[in-house]
Amino acid sequence: MNKLLVFTIFGFFLFVSCGKEKSNTDQDFSTPAPAEKTADAESYDPKRGLGKYSTVELGATLDKAMAEKGLKTAEVKCTSCHKPTDEKLVGPGWKGVTERRTPEWIMNFITNPDPMIDKDPELQAQLELCMIRMPNQGLTDEEARSILEYMRQNDGVK
Repeated sequence: MNKLLVFTIFGFFLFVSCGKEKSNTDQDFSTPAPAEKTADAESYDPKRGLGKYSTVELGATLDKAMAEKGLKTAEVKCTSCHKPTDEKLVGPGWKGVTERRTPEWIMNFITNPDPMIDKDPELQAQLELCMIRMPNQGLTDEEARSILEYMRQNDGVK
């Protein structure tokens, strides 16, 4: 008998809580807002990507302190999807990325992934393999630059 009473009370609260109350907001969330157009396809530079970085100055040798900061930031923001090897996790592995891509492209991509994924044919092909878009991690310029330095260290720059 106690079980029946508990189920009846639970069912009543479930019924009441799932009623069709009107929302306090007048906003319609059913249709997404149109995306801002950041650049035309013709203006996409595959060596630089899209974003504010047109030149990135790298030292001839590795900045070890910056690479250490980059490792710490990557452990928080990146390593749940990327491995430092060439092995794919969720996203592609980082091994050799600084040899395949320019520093400007890397900086623009890690700070501005959405417009680049929309424009870069190689990123679109990678998206078909990985099946998940890289999220914008909201990295500061300093964090992005330190991750780039960590990537350089990962690729053997001394």
